[in-house]
Amino acid sequence: MSRAYKKIAALLGGAREEVILDLEKKMEKVTGKKKVLEKIVEENRQKVRESLEKLGLSEKEKAEVIYRAFLDKVQKEDENLYKFFASPEFDTIKGCQILVMKAQEIAKTKEVFVLSKAKAEELLRTNPPQNILKLFGCLSIDELLKKEDVLELFCGLRFAEDKLWLNNVFFKPYENLKASDFEKRPIEVRVLSEVWTEFTGKFITKKLHCISHLKEMGMVFVIPFSGYFPGATLQVFSIILHYLHEVDFYTKLFERYAKETPKKLGTRILNSLRGDIIEPPRTLREAMIWQIIQRYLAKDDPRDPRLFLPHINPEAIHWDKAEQNLKEIGEALRIVDLEFFGGLDFVGEYFKGENGKKYLLSFDFIDNIVSLTNNVPIDAEYLYHRQEALWNKIFIEYLGKETLEKMIIKNLDKGYIELNT
Repeated sequence: MSRAYKKIAALLGGAREEVILDLEKKMEKVTGKKKVLEKIVEENRQKVRESLEKLGLSEKEKAEVIYRAFLDKVQKEDENLYKFFASPEFDTIKGCQILVMKAQEIAKTKEVFVLSKAKAEELLRTNPPQNILKLFGCLSIDELLKKEDVLELFCGLRFAEDKLWLNNVFFKPYENLKASDFEKRPIEVRVLSEVWTEFTGKFITKKLHCISHLKEMGMVFVIPFSGYFPGATLQVFSIILHYLHEVDFYTKLFERYAKETPKKLGTRILNSLRGDIIEPPRTLREAMIWQIIQRYLAKDDPRDPRLFLPHINPEAIHWDKAEQNLKEIGEALRIVDLEFFGGLDFVGEYFKGENGKKYLLSFDFIDNIVSLTNNVPIDAEYLYHRQEALWNKIFIEYLGKETLEKMIIKNLDKGYIELNT
């Protein structure tokens, strides 16, 4: 057996080599495929070389030079996209709406299975959000609903109300949701009005960007922001695309739950909204277990031990689809070279820095956007999008991209995929 497992372990940010070796042995038994990790290592090496050549660099360059070159590339294409959208003003609804309309056009999402507006109003009446009532100067939900749209009020819940209240009080009735509480309607992308400004500062700081979504409502929302910064256009545009695909994915899941396990519908929707991670039974040591991790654990703890065990992540699937959209628009516009980042989501490599230390650099598109927009130094570079994409890549090379998504949908409520060896 080759030593590719050692390289994969290193590229995964320091996973234990014996874990990757065990994965390789078990997946060979499951699929009959050999030298899969070798193929991934070689593809990674080739894409590293090709990407650097396009940037006019060699693999012998210092890590700082390569890191800066990727950030400069993102910034250049961001400026090109900004010009294409006629220099939109992101502190206005109209300015943000320009990007929203284009994102909806190229994502091509269809109608989705979401909470009805009538049910949403009922949930607000059951547990009135006090901060929102105070914000609009209303004494009751009925008075509030006469003034404001229920979908925008649900967006406001995410940052205007206390998180503990949301989880322990407002979401509690979700446990009793029924299929009849849902309806089919198109995904909506909403640019929020300035009335929410007093609540959005902390929310944006935590999210590292100004976009979020409501899976159960079939919504993506954008918070206007002041002050253009490098990477802003690409960040907003790409994250809208990502969330459009994420909402589409989860609403398909909700519809499946409604048909197959209607009595557990509410509980399973709550599990999805919280991003619950279910630990596989320890008795399954002989089987090949891929844990399903719904969120980016590294945002809270980059050394969370679950990040270094075999797992797959739906987030990387949504980003793959978003990056395909970006590639398409780049090819269509020609003035924007977004094809450069195509297929680099799992790619990374170690390079020696000026201080002699080796740095693991991510070639992933969104890692570099987040690093640019937050002005992050090389020793604090964002890496977790690439790391999750590499875990997905390993699974895909053994079983295929379609199988990955199908098996996540089939097993998400269980929390893991079990492959008998």
